[in-house]
Amino acid sequence: MQIIKAIIFIVLLFLFARFIQAHPIPQNEAQTLIRAAMEAMGGEAKLRELKSVQFEGIGHNFAIEQSERPEGPWIVAYSQNVETRDLVNNRVRFSVQNRHFQVPEWSPALTTIVANGVAAFERGGRYIPNSLLQAQTTNKDLALSPEKVLLTALEAKDLRLEKDVQIQSVRQRVIKFTWNQIPVTIYLNADTNLPTAVETLEFSPYEHFYSVWGDFTTKTFYTLWNMETGGIRYPRQWDVEKIGMNFSSFTITKMQLNVPIDEAQFNIPDDIKQKFATQTLTKIDELPFGIPNNPAKEIAPGVVKVPGRWDVAFIRQNDGIVIIEAPIGSGYSAKAIEEAKKRFPDSKVKAVITTSDAFPHLGGVREYAAQGIPIYALDVNRPILERVLTAPHSFQPDNLQKNPRKANFKIVAGKTLLGDGANRLEIYPIRSESGERMLMIYFPEHKLLYASDLIQKQRDGNFFMPEYLTEIMQAVKRENLQVDNVFAFHSPMLPWSEIAGAVDKQIAGK
Repeated sequence: MQIIKAIIFIVLLFLFARFIQAHPIPQNEAQTLIRAAMEAMGGEAKLRELKSVQFEGIGHNFAIEQSERPEGPWIVAYSQNVETRDLVNNRVRFSVQNRHFQVPEWSPALTTIVANGVAAFERGGRYIPNSLLQAQTTNKDLALSPEKVLLTALEAKDLRLEKDVQIQSVRQRVIKFTWNQIPVTIYLNADTNLPTAVETLEFSPYEHFYSVWGDFTTKTFYTLWNMETGGIRYPRQWDVEKIGMNFSSFTITKMQLNVPIDEAQFNIPDDIKQKFATQTLTKIDELPFGIPNNPAKEIAPGVVKVPGRWDVAFIRQNDGIVIIEAPIGSGYSAKAIEEAKKRFPDSKVKAVITTSDAFPHLGGVREYAAQGIPIYALDVNRPILERVLTAPHSFQPDNLQKNPRKANFKIVAGKTLLGDGANRLEIYPIRSESGERMLMIYFPEHKLLYASDLIQKQRDGNFFMPEYLTEIMQAVKRENLQVDNVFAFHSPMLPWSEIAGAVDKQIAGK
């Protein structure tokens, strides 16, 4: 009986093997959809045979990190680009010219070359090293570009199909995978099979503007599809969202595929390669506090200004230390708190004042929340601060991610007093057009003013945005403040008379 069972099992196994050969197991549904998308773009073979992409285009970027309002409208900068992608050797060369309200004419073209893991700038035949971050970003952008992303997805071991969603009122097939530890999502139009958008979820510990958001998304929408020479469909317009807000739009005006590659275009001199190789990437949280060759200065008794990429100030009061600004990131704020304790070892940090909604100003506010330190902030800035405080930081957990707690907000809607004695403070909303989301801080005993972002003296002696100066002067007049000196986020202490003089000069057109 056992022998008969064994013979039957062997026969069934043989028949099953023959069945599998004649009827292969259907491939993963996500792979099927990716191949359907390739077919819609012109076919997998044509995409694999694509050697180069060359285009020209025009576009614009939004300064979402430091515009007047976080909800927009945002400050706009325009660009025109020329780009060549060598898909065989993973090399990219792109030249950019910019134009915006401060640059009324097109700037000279600045070219970036990324080849063999090296990034360099070139302008007028002169080369300088670009950054390691640029090399990494270009590598990612190439792997997830319209011409490569489907091929990249097909190679992923964790390629999978998720639940359908609606985008632009159209059903989208959702495909996810991981590339270089970055979660990637492709949205395929269920009617056409063409990619509607590609989204990444990542943390960039090296970017000043976006590390504050922790695990942030970048979503690129593809539209204006065009049948190019050779039979490949390609999207001529790319619209990018970062952290859910419009970031940029780019339109291709001229396109060529499989153009011969000029090797000289990707040449980077050996000395530039050597200098590039000496670079290291520094995380925002690892930046040293302050600037070694520009030490902190006591601008009034118990008032210390610490210059840095973005400045911080310490104010000693009878019952503790007030810190002005929480810039850059959690790690930088942790260093600021420690520095305050070292300078004033007998005092605690009693409060922090964040005076603007610009990302660099509030980048480190999470650390103050994590330590339970009261946060003074303008009423209209509470929504963006709440968003920063609740943003997930799973890729690189900070103290607030590890130990969540509710922020201790002290919301400023009008004149607010903080502390007593010689270094008592008066905090005022500025409520001007450019300074709508800013606070100013007045030291009545010293006739000293802190002007947030509204005073920025440039190297040539002029001031950035004279409009800012008029607005801070109007706010001071409105509140009947007597100011002798002023300092700001990007400015050392200056005589108030210099601000008035600069406004007079601007009005006179001198």
